Amino acid sequence: MIWINEQIDPSGLIYSCIACCDQTQAQACHQSFQENLTDDQIQAGWVAQLRTVESWDEVPVNALKLSY
Repeated sequence: MIWINEQIDPSGLIYSCIACCDQTQAQACHQSFQENLTDDQIQAGWVAQLRTVESWDEVPVNALKLSY
């Protein structure tokens, strides 16, 4: 299983994306993504999303891919 962390802007574009295979690392990254959104970004519709996929082929092209 591959964990994907994304920060998505109000128009639905992925602003930042990190993918890894370690659930603990992914959850820490997600926490950081959430904490780094400003109040203005949240009110504008920015979101931090954590999701899983089965294959590296399903990971967005622009993702930072970590092997741990």
